[in-house]
Amino acid sequence: MEYLVDSADATTLPITPIAPDTLKGWLAGQPARVAAWVHSSGFTAKAGTHTLVPDDNGEVERVLLGVERRDDIWAYAGLPTALPSRRYSLDPEVEEDAVNRAVVGWAMGCYAFDRYKKREAEPAQLVWPESADRATVRRTVEACTLVRDLINTPASDLGPEELGEAVRAEGKRYGAKTQVIAGEQLLKRNYPAIHAVGRASAREPRLVDLRWSNGEGPRITIVGKGVCFDTGGLDLKPASGMKLMKKDMGGAAHALALAKMVMGAELPVRLRLLIPAVENSVSGDAFRPQDIIQTRKGLTVEIGNTDAEGRLVLADALAEAERDKPDLVIDFATLTGAARSALGPDLPALFSNDDALAKRLLDAGEREQDPVWRLPLFDPYRKWLDSPVADLNNVAEGPFAGAIVAALFLREFAPKDTPWAHFDLMGWNTAAKPGRPKGGEAMSLRAAFAALNGWVAEHTS
Repeated sequence: MEYLVDSADATTLPITPIAPDTLKGWLAGQPARVAAWVHSSGFTAKAGTHTLVPDDNGEVERVLLGVERRDDIWAYAGLPTALPSRRYSLDPEVEEDAVNRAVVGWAMGCYAFDRYKKREAEPAQLVWPESADRATVRRTVEACTLVRDLINTPASDLGPEELGEAVRAEGKRYGAKTQVIAGEQLLKRNYPAIHAVGRASAREPRLVDLRWSNGEGPRITIVGKGVCFDTGGLDLKPASGMKLMKKDMGGAAHALALAKMVMGAELPVRLRLLIPAVENSVSGDAFRPQDIIQTRKGLTVEIGNTDAEGRLVLADALAEAERDKPDLVIDFATLTGAARSALGPDLPALFSNDDALAKRLLDAGEREQDPVWRLPLFDPYRKWLDSPVADLNNVAEGPFAGAIVAALFLREFAPKDTPWAHFDLMGWNTAAKPGRPKGGEAMSLRAAFAALNGWVAEHTS
């Protein structure tokens, strides 16, 4: 947030956003030299383009920014690294409801993962607009940055223990209590699926359990898949499939970030965050295909594929969630390649057992420009998980509908008769776009918080 400053200085330049259909009218009210410059520079207000307008002395007096819509959260995101490094301010005419999004976009455009390599140049600074809601902006930017930083950190520096410490550190900021159950204690306290997936690693598997309360409001439980690296286990991934597996804890990063937003906003809820943190490794102690493992819920699972491990650790966490009888459960996971095949890398798949909750999330995604797409919990496919020797298999035999099958597996363990939403997301930008560098990315986070905020308001009024 250091690239958002409190006050202008003598060199501060205003930024004026202009849509292509309003450029002509805007120029009509400007001095002839401005119109001449704009025409000669070839600026047509195409979205994502900008031009520096000089004054009578040849010094820059204004930045014109092309936008499709003035409330586009990413409209300003390319400017911090494209403009000369100095201070800038938003045109006072920018509508109040668009200001927060503009500032969030600017801040996200300043992001760089610089833990291991210094950034090449410092981005430009933006003066806080008077009408900006600083708390909302900070909460959003800090949460999205947390997701990016955690996902971008390699597994050499972010294993199950370090992920647990990240949860503990965020909880401490807000007065939350964090408990960790690790190693053999997972078996003693009946989290056998988490233990089975993580036992092959030299780094102990664990369940990280954060609790925070602000009054006696509804109980909200957030669950996140925390597979810090996924080799595929004995069903070993090829090198190409293993290349991005440091991001397989992206669900945990999103779950922690959403919890952080809830606590930061002081929503009147009783919050619980559950993160099963493991590394799916290969060793003589690795779980095997056709093993039958126990789960916290008491259901037995035949292992059809050791690379379908995320749903196993989530199974124990979702079963634990039921113990508190929550009013709402949300989980996040980088769960299936099938969801990416269906929807691509930028559009998270949403599954829910509650139509009202699903609609709230979809509407919030559209409003917040953080889209998600609902896929069905198609009951006829449930039989594909049947096993002749266990209560269910962790995969289907066929190649079809992998994201739906995985969600149906999770539904077996989610609290019954409780509104539940499951996000199957990529958590990674495969190519750079303004404000969205290649690498870890928060997807569905802003939508989930907006929907949750509205749900809480409705259930506490």
